[in-house]
Amino acid sequence: MVSSRRALWVLAHPQQRSLNGRLRDVGVSALQRHGWQVDQSDLYATGWDPLLTTEGGPEVAAEQDKLLAADLLVVQFPLWWYGPPAILKGWFDRVFQAGFGYDVVDPQSGRVRKYGDGLLAGKRALIVVSAGDRPGSLGTRGISGHIEDVLWPMLHGTFWYTGMLPLRPQLITRARDLDRASVAQQEQLLVTRLSGVLTEEPIHYLPLDDEHYDHGIRLRDQFAPSELSICAHRS
Repeated sequence: MVSSRRALWVLAHPQQRSLNGRLRDVGVSALQRHGWQVDQSDLYATGWDPLLTTEGGPEVAAEQDKLLAADLLVVQFPLWWYGPPAILKGWFDRVFQAGFGYDVVDPQSGRVRKYGDGLLAGKRALIVVSAGDRPGSLGTRGISGHIEDVLWPMLHGTFWYTGMLPLRPQLITRARDLDRASVAQQEQLLVTRLSGVLTEEPIHYLPLDDEHYDHGIRLRDQFAPSELSICAHRS
């Protein structure tokens, strides 16, 4: 029987025999055991060119096709200087081009579809991210900022912008110091997470509409009036 559920797993890590590579293998196998078809894009292994010089190309079209077919996008990477490796940023730059990731126009209204709407509306997006920091540093009041704030450009500015439903990141801390038992624990946490990935509550960001935002695309004063951080944009 052919599964109707499909995922795209994008990995951006330079070493195949790494914690990230191991977790990718475990995660893909877990999805497959639950009946998912899983496409993979291992950016370092395939030598993905991150430089956007001209739009399009067969390699870009292939990635777009995999993404359009997917119900779930999993993006996995180590956190480097509070962001993803350059090769992954280049994947987004090239794949999410005009007419696909942005400048997607609704033919009925003539409005550009974004922030809760778009060509990728309804798909779910999960980040699996490893960090060398201690857990507290990427949590509430942590010196590095909460992981959902650190990854705001991807969660809100890429996933939500294109219509996808962002899920809270799967964060692995102390990634360089994990012993065998701790790695096994992280594997089980990921497997458990993936088993309910279709039903868990996404991060609820506000849609871009006249009710919530004015014509300057500023949040109207009646919504979270005392909140000055990016948390104001959550519903």
